[in-house]
Amino acid sequence: MKKVLLLGDSIRMGYDDYVKEELDGKCEVVYDAEDNGRFAAYTLWQANQMFKHHGHFDVVHWNNGYWDMNIEAPMTEAMHPVEEYVHFLKRIIKLCRENGAKIIFATTTPILEPGMAADNTGTQADSINYNNEWVELYNNAAKKLMAEENIPVNDLYALCKEGEHYYKCPDMLHLTEEGYRKCAKQAADMILKELGEA
Repeated sequence: MKKVLLLGDSIRMGYDDYVKEELDGKCEVVYDAEDNGRFAAYTLWQANQMFKHHGHFDVVHWNNGYWDMNIEAPMTEAMHPVEEYVHFLKRIIKLCRENGAKIIFATTTPILEPGMAADNTGTQADSINYNNEWVELYNNAAKKLMAEENIPVNDLYALCKEGEHYYKCPDMLHLTEEGYRKCAKQAADMILKELGEA
């Protein structure tokens, strides 16, 4: 059975179980149910742990963004300014390819209005700040890189834009169950396509 790795932040943690459900009987789906991938440098480390402990994956589906663009006081700039974000995306791509995996990159979901919310996975005590101008900047940089690298993009930004209130739950950062299920269905469809099974 083909193996799929899901990487990413708390948005990934919202849809990972549903992706596994969608792909039940078709592929083995692996993800860290306890640990948020946070920002791209942390995801790089987490991906390396997954390859170390689980071996080969046929497809890696992955997202990063919110933690990278977050400005957390007393810092006055993003955790990863966009150039650093792209640098770590390149390193994750390299690591996945060195381990023989195909890659699908998922864009960061949209924001209705600027604000802040506590991370709901228990991995960060402080709030994550968010602003859709940041999301568009980071998504555009990521999509440009993925085009250069011939990596398919799962456009969760465009998907959520179609939903009422962008499928946002009350904290205005994370998604409703409907939103997560729609993300999971789109992710699963793209994974099957990459595996040649769609």
